[in-house]
Amino acid sequence: MAEAILFGQSGSSFSRALMFVHSNVRTSFVRAFSLPYSSSAAASVSPVCSPGKDRRHKWQQPVASLLERGGVQITREEVVRDEPTNNVPDTIFTKIGLQLHRRNQHPIGILKNAIYEYFDSSYENKFEKFDDLCPIVSVKQNFDDVLVPANHVSRSYNDTYYIDPQTVLRCHTSAHQAELLSSGYKQFLVTGDVYRRDSIDSTHYPVFHQMEGVRVFSPSDWESSGKGSTTYVAEDLKKCLEGLAQHLFGTVEMRWIDTYFPFTNPSFELEIFFQEKWLEVLGCGVTEQQIMRRSGNEENLAWAFGLGLERLAMVLFDITDIRLFWSDDERFTSQFKEGQLGVKFKPFSKFPPCYKDMSFWISESFTENNLCEVIRGIAGDLVEEVCLIDNFTNKKGMTSHCYRIAYRSMERSLTDDEVNDLQWKVREQVESKLKVVLR
Repeated sequence: MAEAILFGQSGSSFSRALMFVHSNVRTSFVRAFSLPYSSSAAASVSPVCSPGKDRRHKWQQPVASLLERGGVQITREEVVRDEPTNNVPDTIFTKIGLQLHRRNQHPIGILKNAIYEYFDSSYENKFEKFDDLCPIVSVKQNFDDVLVPANHVSRSYNDTYYIDPQTVLRCHTSAHQAELLSSGYKQFLVTGDVYRRDSIDSTHYPVFHQMEGVRVFSPSDWESSGKGSTTYVAEDLKKCLEGLAQHLFGTVEMRWIDTYFPFTNPSFELEIFFQEKWLEVLGCGVTEQQIMRRSGNEENLAWAFGLGLERLAMVLFDITDIRLFWSDDERFTSQFKEGQLGVKFKPFSKFPPCYKDMSFWISESFTENNLCEVIRGIAGDLVEEVCLIDNFTNKKGMTSHCYRIAYRSMERSLTDDEVNDLQWKVREQVESKLKVVLR
């Protein structure tokens, strides 16, 4: 569901026909949701071919993945474009296709498989599983199909990665819900990598992973129960998800919080009391009938839920920095084994952070997400946190912000020269790209 829209990355992930035109050969590719996309490791990237024309590219950095539709590979130039309506950087493109959720010895993959085990055992393998759907979707799929209001902040270029005005990198796995329902699927789980422009700290990253579940009911399911249709579906939903929470966390105290989402009514959040505090696990609800009618399910009702895999994996495996999920360091990857949920991560480094402050007068168009994108584009995963530490407005109405940037590698000590070089590049790019005045 649409966790990316309203639940937020660090919360649950119930969620917050691709058509695009090749810029060089003007070939249109129409994506069928059911077609998987290919991925390849950076070390084995091969030349990319478009119909009728062989083109070889030499990029400054190796490309981590290629998308494939109908035998046509989608190149970097089709996702990262030097156009005002495109805001996808190379740092994001290189993550497409890495699919941490499909690696059985990775914490994200281990958690996904544990959830699969629960549904397979509880519902006799009735839930169809999709974990290889293309993350490039239309604006209609990403927003309109799940009833996200036209003026919702999540549609802005500040929050979402746009390839062009009608095409985005999905913000949530709910982008596939309408297609799957329209195609006749009644019980399904969708897992995938999702993309969202966000702040920089230990729990936020612009690429993360979500799982969504949907179950459809027909009138014959609730008529014999003596309960109203919505009550019957909501009770089934809560029973299912309480069982899932117990499967993952053991015997824990749980509570349901009434909430609001535009795509479900009623809507709930499930919290558990774990490690001496209340933890939000997921968001869920009874699917809005408008979504059901559009998908040809006029007589039916459905429930849906969504959860953020990183959020839960950080708790279950004691991983304190979200950047670690993307690490290839054997000191990290060797600690996890297929099927072993909840193995506690043992930190292998305590390298010191290096702090640099930067002050500037902001412009009317300034946003913190844009600042974080610039910093990530230069420092990558060497930046640990960006924090606003001071702001004020002078008598002329000009507003100044001071940000503290924490640089820290998870694998080695950074040198003073290295950090100073990064900071100067950050200052130059922030000034030129964000139209601010450095102080």
